[in-house]
Amino acid sequence: MYCYVDESGNTGLELFDANQPILYYGLLTAKATLDVVAEPLLKELRQSLGVNRLHANQLGVGRLTTIGEKLARFSKKNDLRFSMLRVKKPDHALISFFDQVFDSGMNNAVPWHHYFTPLRYILLFKVAHLFDDALAKEAWKARRERNPARAAQMLTRLCNDLLPRVATLPDARSRELVSGALRWAAANPHEISYGVGNYDSALQISPNLVGFQQVLQTIALQSSAQNRQVRKITVDRQTEFNNAQGELAEFYRALRGHKGEMGPGMPTFDYTQMPEVPPTFTPGDASAGLELVDITLWIAKRLEEGKPLSPELEQLFWSQAKRGVTDEVSLRGLDRRWRHLMDLPEPDKPLPEEMQKHFAALEERRLKEIAELPARQVAGA
Repeated sequence: MYCYVDESGNTGLELFDANQPILYYGLLTAKATLDVVAEPLLKELRQSLGVNRLHANQLGVGRLTTIGEKLARFSKKNDLRFSMLRVKKPDHALISFFDQVFDSGMNNAVPWHHYFTPLRYILLFKVAHLFDDALAKEAWKARRERNPARAAQMLTRLCNDLLPRVATLPDARSRELVSGALRWAAANPHEISYGVGNYDSALQISPNLVGFQQVLQTIALQSSAQNRQVRKITVDRQTEFNNAQGELAEFYRALRGHKGEMGPGMPTFDYTQMPEVPPTFTPGDASAGLELVDITLWIAKRLEEGKPLSPELEQLFWSQAKRGVTDEVSLRGLDRRWRHLMDLPEPDKPLPEEMQKHFAALEERRLKEIAELPARQVAGA
């Protein structure tokens, strides 16, 4: 299996560009190397359009439409499969805040089961409710801060700004949990390690790397579903993130063959089919496969944004996308995945005594941590 990866909407570590709120990754897979089998067709199409490269953004709907049918026929004949992975950037800032501040391994005021079970997502939505755009930007600014002392000060100030908003949460238990966690983080910011420390660490929390995780996981999924070995992963070359993408791919390659449990009721991390080959970073004008994925990703974005397309280009898109997958990192995506929690029935019998004791001990520890906070932190709520 041969894989070709392109991205669109890249603003790096800047998450609040209103013109590009979503980072898109397009993944195109094929059974044969497209840089060989597609090149004759693309050479013909380039000549017919009088261009050196088929760049969708330059050609536009009108000129692409003239070659859409030929590309669709080629896609069907060669079983090309397109997947689109998205990261909603403003949501990523909130999710990143929650994952760092409400991690029960770092915040002693968060019980284990409110982070390592599906209760995590209910709590995440409650925390996200507290933010407006200004506070979300402050959260991301503090998350990117490389100086530990400044990051700690910024986190304390942010938590204290959020605390008065906890009163808007609809239920007493959420207000209790969230306020306690924010108070603890405000009093112990160095324990949270909210800042990134250096530039390389900042890249690791970028939407580009979060989206590239999805790409690698989707490649593993497609490889397993088709029972095919990944021969090559060709990624569009760009200077800022390629090194970090390569390091991430190597990290996942080292985990190949392993499965991991996140917690009861949570997804299983399955690394058994992670690709063994490292990504190859190639200029977009030096790969027929990258040319093709650029076109399909451009079409996919127009469909997402409700912009006009010709029937020929929609046919081209579906000739590839009907066997691919779509996924996204966003609050909307998490809500869609976990909304079923709201429909679960109430327990019809008490928890086993051993579990009751366990949860009682966790709650006792949480209350002890809250009671030991400085008086000014408690009063600040």
